[in-house]
Amino acid sequence: MDSEEWKLKPERLNAEELVRFGQLLDRRPEQLHGPNVAAALAEQLLRVRTRSGLTRPLRINAVQQAFEKHHGQRNIVLKARQMGLTTWVAARFFLKTITRPGTLTLQVAHTQQSAEEIFRIVHRFLDYLPDQLRNKCLRTSRANVRQIVFPVFDSQYCVVSAGERNAGRGMTVQNLHCSELARWPGDPAETLAGLRAALAVDGEEILESTPDGIGGCFYEEWQTAPETGMVRHFFPWWMEHRYRAKAVAADSLTPEERAIIERHHLSLAQIGYRRKMQANFRGLARQEFAEDPESCFLASGDSVFEVAAIEQRLVSAPAALETRHNGELEIWLPPVHDKQYLVAVDPAGGGSEGDYSVAEVVEMETGLQCAEFAGHVGGLELARLVAGIATEYNHACIVVERNNHGSGVLSLIESVCHYPGIYRQSGQMGWLTTSLSRPAVIGRLNAGLIEKPDQFMSRRLLAECRSFVRQPDGSTGARAGTHDDRVMAMAIGLAARAELLEKCRH
Repeated sequence: MDSEEWKLKPERLNAEELVRFGQLLDRRPEQLHGPNVAAALAEQLLRVRTRSGLTRPLRINAVQQAFEKHHGQRNIVLKARQMGLTTWVAARFFLKTITRPGTLTLQVAHTQQSAEEIFRIVHRFLDYLPDQLRNKCLRTSRANVRQIVFPVFDSQYCVVSAGERNAGRGMTVQNLHCSELARWPGDPAETLAGLRAALAVDGEEILESTPDGIGGCFYEEWQTAPETGMVRHFFPWWMEHRYRAKAVAADSLTPEERAIIERHHLSLAQIGYRRKMQANFRGLARQEFAEDPESCFLASGDSVFEVAAIEQRLVSAPAALETRHNGELEIWLPPVHDKQYLVAVDPAGGGSEGDYSVAEVVEMETGLQCAEFAGHVGGLELARLVAGIATEYNHACIVVERNNHGSGVLSLIESVCHYPGIYRQSGQMGWLTTSLSRPAVIGRLNAGLIEKPDQFMSRRLLAECRSFVRQPDGSTGARAGTHDDRVMAMAIGLAARAELLEKCRH
């Protein structure tokens, strides 16, 4: 692409020129300053209102650039508050609407007030377009409180609230933005399903929200994004350049602050802002000003495990050294030739819905979590995968929960995979979880989280621990909309390890 192709030419501001740009929006020429042509066009054409109340040309910020660099056809965005993402999605979709004939854009806000605010942003884009566009090829036949129609392009831009029962019905939508999905009223999953039914096969979808607790539609969409093909975007608060305050003294830093500085290269001015927001928002600071995609989903007070210990470990938990199987297998500590290991397995039935099959690799001597697999597999596929992991980890002992699907998996590991190192309980293959043994294994895991939090590596395991709650009937398990498969696999693994070590001592 020539360096001049993406620059607006006043003498050529017409329908043909806009359509030409519509074909280039996602192009990323090397000569271009910024992520792509869409960003360059937005900065040349669109106006926004600044926080001081002035109308100025749009200038793409760090969060907006990051989204443009990595977006796909289907996207889900987890973010801190007031990062400018809603404004950018409006800008991106407005450009697509006025440069691609036959486009219908639909933005859905969580409240009517928010829908009106988004529409004011879009109307400002329209009002400040050059006269030769606004009065000719982009003249409107309708521009009310919820819809703008461009008859020359046969395109329209609509903004509605999630509370409108018929939102999206009867439409074929090319661009769908679901804003603050975690706070939608009614049944968000049902509303979202209806909107997705209206989305064209090649349409662009963006789900976006700040977090609002563990469970619910947005939480579930975020957790399952890798399996459903959605591109995940996480934007922590420090990506917003305004979030700075008076720099703190270096000798006043807490161990937690030192860890987050080392992990994310924050400045002392950013730590000053962090202290300020923690004082103002108290327990909600992690939710409103997200720092990682696990702890920002706040747990309530009915968590079985010690939440403070979990959240402290989430700050310092390391990234995996290696991932396999499309990210389903994470490895933090590869096998060491003279060490013994255990592989604890909580099997599920397989398929793309429901529970995960989980395998946790634990070092026998220290109890360190070395690797973790979690995926929608079952039967022979799971048996072969577990046997392969156990063989790699020095022919580790395999402990499979034999409840439900486990008995079949155990038989396949023994008879088809011919794996000899299978844990036996009272002479029978596998581990049996009962109403009596379950509280004990959960208690052991809780003690480990409090006494030796550094032995747990998986942020996803820690996130499951946070959403593992006491139910109204007195039982324990995953909060609605969450999973506890990693919790049970690790709990069984630690209990079996303790039992095996006790046998060795005698």
